[in-house]
Amino acid sequence: MEKALADILSSLTGANDALLYLLLFLSAFIENVFPPAPGDTVTAFGAFLVGTGRLDYFLVYLATTLGSVFGFVCLVMIGRVLGREFFIGRDYRHLPARRIVKAETWFRRYGYPVVLANRFLPGVRSVISLASGIARLSLWKVLLCASISASVWNLIWIHTGYMLGDNWDLVKDRMGSILRNYNTVVLALMAAAIAAYLIIRRVAKNRRDSAD
Repeated sequence: MEKALADILSSLTGANDALLYLLLFLSAFIENVFPPAPGDTVTAFGAFLVGTGRLDYFLVYLATTLGSVFGFVCLVMIGRVLGREFFIGRDYRHLPARRIVKAETWFRRYGYPVVLANRFLPGVRSVISLASGIARLSLWKVLLCASISASVWNLIWIHTGYMLGDNWDLVKDRMGSILRNYNTVVLALMAAAIAAYLIIRRVAKNRRDSAD
């Protein structure tokens, strides 16, 4: 899929600038609504076009950030309107019930900081947006946190691609490697944190049982 996407992106280098900005906006939007969509690859392509001098740095940053925020808020509104039972009962493949339940647990413990960190948590961005809607968190606070998260993530991602220069193959390969390594490290840390939490909870429970 990534190779096919890379071929499509390469063919778009001669497209109208306005169309390219629209593509960047839509890819960032769709990535939030439909998680398997490789939105970060398209964002890397935008950074590459900035490096070649084809597109404006600020407009690429603005298009991708607005797309990310609008996509996130779209799922928040869907979560608010449809409610918890709709998603739990259907257990969608890309939005499984277990992830929604886990996200609800995070919200009960951490609240808005989870939304603030959403762009940096691979595999759960869409679940976080839905769960925040289901939990009926303040829409304005969610919008603020999502905007900050997307702004920081996209600035890092676009600037990294821009600094890699004007060779698309190099940008694509290096940024793909960076993203894979980042996802691996973060997922490992998340797994370790969950395991530590479960162990601590089990030890605390055993102590309470022993005291009784």
